[in-house]
Amino acid sequence: MNKRLIYTLFVLCVFYSTSPCVHANTKKKPNVIYIYASDFGKGLLSAYGQTHFTTPNMDALIQNGVSFNKAFGGSLSAFARASQLTGYHDCNKDKWRISRGGAYIKEDTIDIQTIESALNETGVFLPDQDLYLPQVFKNAGYLTAQIGKLGIGHTSTRQQMARYGWDYFYGFLDLVRSEGYYPPFLFENDRMVWIEGNNRRDGGISVIPETERTYQLRWDMEGKKTYAPDLFIKKIIDFLHQCKDNSFFLMYSTPLPRGPVSIPAVHPEIARNDKLTPVEKEFASMVKYLDEQVGILMKELQSLNLEDNTIIVLSSDNGHDIQYQQQGRLQRPFKNIKTGESFDNILNKYRSTDAGDIFNGNAGMAGLKYSNLNGGINVPLVFYWKGTLQKRVCEDIVAAYDFLPTMADLVGVKLKTPKNGVSFLPTLMKGKKLPKNRYIITGSDEGPVLIANDGWKLRYNKGMNAYELYNLIRDPEEKYNVNLRFPEIVEKMKKTLLYECEGNIDNGILY
Repeated sequence: MNKRLIYTLFVLCVFYSTSPCVHANTKKKPNVIYIYASDFGKGLLSAYGQTHFTTPNMDALIQNGVSFNKAFGGSLSAFARASQLTGYHDCNKDKWRISRGGAYIKEDTIDIQTIESALNETGVFLPDQDLYLPQVFKNAGYLTAQIGKLGIGHTSTRQQMARYGWDYFYGFLDLVRSEGYYPPFLFENDRMVWIEGNNRRDGGISVIPETERTYQLRWDMEGKKTYAPDLFIKKIIDFLHQCKDNSFFLMYSTPLPRGPVSIPAVHPEIARNDKLTPVEKEFASMVKYLDEQVGILMKELQSLNLEDNTIIVLSSDNGHDIQYQQQGRLQRPFKNIKTGESFDNILNKYRSTDAGDIFNGNAGMAGLKYSNLNGGINVPLVFYWKGTLQKRVCEDIVAAYDFLPTMADLVGVKLKTPKNGVSFLPTLMKGKKLPKNRYIITGSDEGPVLIANDGWKLRYNKGMNAYELYNLIRDPEEKYNVNLRFPEIVEKMKKTLLYECEGNIDNGILY
């Protein structure tokens, strides 16, 4: 029997199993649960300075775990997720293809199979020996599950999800559709699952910026019965109960707190804050909703006696984004409230204090999502493992694409194909420093960047067609471009960046 047939039969068995745990092995190694938030800037956590609301459950992970101050995702969700799933940085052009979003909204359910067939034909897959993240765990005998926003690119297929190595998946296969928090349907393995009472074709996607009209539309709840995050946390709890006796890797790719703003009710803690506008209160409530889901998850692990043998990871795909726009408050194109100038991230960099962002979601860093400034790519990252990991703050540079080799190291799987990422398991477990000459790469619409573990950051500025150099240790806010003072460092880092981008700087530009 050939390998392809064996694989096909395996996929069919997984799809049609009544339980995702029927093929599992007895637990021997720690479970891993990855809470992967969307557009979740560090400044939204009260542990990192948020003052308008509290995030006690996520703060507890930070206060009792190993947190990384210099962890980098991508500048954009689709690329960050592809990078993490493959172990390659997003200046590679041959590891995946980013599909367009919105296919399942445009055609809805009329001909899903035709849409999926077209996506499958144009998809780019890694060679069989080059493992995706869930395949790493599967090779170690783990069950794998992903719930929430799924796949690579803006639109994925059920066949692709199985190809990546997920035993079980439930959620959105379209990142555009995931902006509607009341979906009429979701995907569960091979099935489309209709959500009773959710009758909005687009899932109830909100309209911005804030006006009296958009406020009324947002709170028109007809056809919006069930909030997607409620469905996701229920599936997570079901999975934990079914699979508690097996080793598992569960990835909760929550759409929270990504906008457009959508929430069933304003949180009581937020409702009392008279410094916030209604749309700001709703956005803050989305962050609170995520925090409370983390609390639910932790209590469930405790009740099932799983906490001591489960690693909890909390992070985000990219930096902060603003979806609570309002005229006279904060509105695109964002402008400096003192000078009236639009931010171009060239000579006039976006900063929360200058823009008037009441939440300071990027924690004082320059830039937002889509930018290669740190506010767009520096993300929270914390590991919690009760009784094993002691509270510690790491200052080493790590990237989203390091997670795959780190987990391979953890579960004892040897990677046959070299990845861009490196294992930081010794740093996580023992506090061992990564080499000073270690660097990470990430791309953006503004161009690619190289960030070294010794604190230097080389930024290609597409708008100026020039390279900028920052010392993140002395200048974490990226205020002072010192490229003229250190030309030898610029040339050395430029050579490395061009090598990583395969000799073409445009390889680090997403569109």
